[in-house]
Amino acid sequence: MAPSEATLRARVGHRFPGGTYRIAHWENFLFTDATCVNTLPDELAHPASLFHVAINGAGTSIEELFEIAQSRAGAPISIGYYDWRIHQPLREEQTYSLSGGISDFARRVGRSGTIRDSFTYEIGIEDSSGAAVGDVEFCWHFWRQTEPVSR
Repeated sequence: MAPSEATLRARVGHRFPGGTYRIAHWENFLFTDATCVNTLPDELAHPASLFHVAINGAGTSIEELFEIAQSRAGAPISIGYYDWRIHQPLREEQTYSLSGGISDFARRVGRSGTIRDSFTYEIGIEDSSGAAVGDVEFCWHFWRQTEPVSR
């Protein structure tokens, strides 16, 4: 059974604890190697690092995102989108401050009765001087298994 729409909608405005993240050289090396990209010059970190930097640095985890959505491990999930606005390049061995939370929720019920609960998350990233480095907005769809609708 799917959680109530009102319960999930009440999650909008939830703030993650916030925190810091430092992209270690070894981490950037392994990430670029795993994605078959050459290591970038000048200690630049691969921009796709924002996927895990934003979640972990904001003081949350993928597991917690599932818990907030009242979804169980292994339940179907899909990605709506990732929107990364990069104001200055990410660099290795620099500490970034991150903060953010849940900015939106939407429920859609398909003709077959399938429920898709969508959460939008927004996380800001700043350097040690407080200057904006980037903004991450992403939407995940949590699919609910429902009883078949008889026709």
